[in-house]
Amino acid sequence: MHINRVYTRAGDSGKTALIGGARVSKADLRIECYGTVDELLAALGLARVALAGGQPGASELLPILTRIQNELFNVGARLATPDPARRAKLPPVEDRHIAALEADIDRLNEGLPDLASFVLPGGGWVSAYCHLARTICRRAERRVCELLASEPAGGVDATYLTYLNRLSDALFVLGRFAAAAAGEAEPLWTPEDT
Repeated sequence: MHINRVYTRAGDSGKTALIGGARVSKADLRIECYGTVDELLAALGLARVALAGGQPGASELLPILTRIQNELFNVGARLATPDPARRAKLPPVEDRHIAALEADIDRLNEGLPDLASFVLPGGGWVSAYCHLARTICRRAERRVCELLASEPAGGVDATYLTYLNRLSDALFVLGRFAAAAAGEAEPLWTPEDT
């Protein structure tokens, strides 16, 4: 792949091209879906940067976050490709990716204390970024669910929905793990303080 031109002026009228060349409004639901996945990728980049320099938990979390970013780029590319034949040539999102997230959840959650209340985002920078990513992931899941309902059969792979659902769970656990690794107390919801 060779990308040497940043601007094309092709989107100045509010339209953009999907993979395959079809031009659609930038407000199209498919664009919203892969744009939200792109936003999620950026939030995960913040978590990775916050882990740089040997922060506690980095050896466990960095490989997971890197793998997830690559998987999400594949999800975004496939969402940007409405043509099933063309989409089939792109790296797939498969059950093995979902199983890997479940294994991460189980392994990292094993040593965490039981929760007696809901967690408020916080617990240090890495934890907060993981929680931010989790909320963006939930939005991506909602958008993909909407796209799945609006497209004809085969237009969107239902595996994306399962993957994003499991990823949001994983990001919750990654946030908790990051707080524990950094020795930060997790802020908990205390309804009586409101």
